[in-house]
Amino acid sequence: MSVSSATIPHCVVVTGASAGIGQALALAYAAPGVVLGLIGRDAQRLQASADACRARGATVLTGCVDVRDAGALKTWLDAFDASHPIELLIANAGIASARDGENLPRITRTIETNFHGTLHTVLPVIERMRARKGGQIALVASLTALRGMAVTPAYCVSKAAIKVWADAMRPLLKRDGIALSVILPGFVKTPMSATYPANKPLMWPADRAAAHIRRKLAARRPEIGFPFPLYTFMRLAPLLPIRLTDYLLNR
Repeated sequence: MSVSSATIPHCVVVTGASAGIGQALALAYAAPGVVLGLIGRDAQRLQASADACRARGATVLTGCVDVRDAGALKTWLDAFDASHPIELLIANAGIASARDGENLPRITRTIETNFHGTLHTVLPVIERMRARKGGQIALVASLTALRGMAVTPAYCVSKAAIKVWADAMRPLLKRDGIALSVILPGFVKTPMSATYPANKPLMWPADRAAAHIRRKLAARRPEIGFPFPLYTFMRLAPLLPIRLTDYLLNR
């Protein structure tokens, strides 16, 4: 299904845009007439993403900001939105967490980056969108938000928090004309997924994931989960006997 030009946002901000799904999403939206705000921590990789998007005709502004820094992120977002009102905000920045790193500092860092970082990204923009009575926000969570997995406990917690917060906020934002979607990817071939120390069934290339997300966001889908077989299983998993689900997921 193609995306109508009428549904393509002309001002898009993506966090975590220097690699992985974030970079693929930036490229998916890059086109002549589009202004992209790309945020990431690694200046060199962020510049490479920006150059690739400019090569596709987009106007690109970058912010080398850690999403854990609420003050710096708000300052950048406020300045960007003042000159380029954000039509679509994609809060994508996140880090992985593996079983051998489940200590308190690592858990704290994972939650601060993935969940608190999402809030630091979204809350300043919500108020500006409310004033305009319109806009669209997408939060990148994970299929692990639907059911925790033993390999990545802290990561699961952080992504589940994003989904629950999105589900709670969606009706409130709708009153102000703001659409909110939560994205639940399965395994996507990225540098972060390479750190996952287990099988990665039905893994998608990042560009395929980005194209799918873009189509579903254009349709204003409240929840975007993929690939379908894995999404269906994870949706049903909480209804199965716990011991059976533990056995299946731990394999």
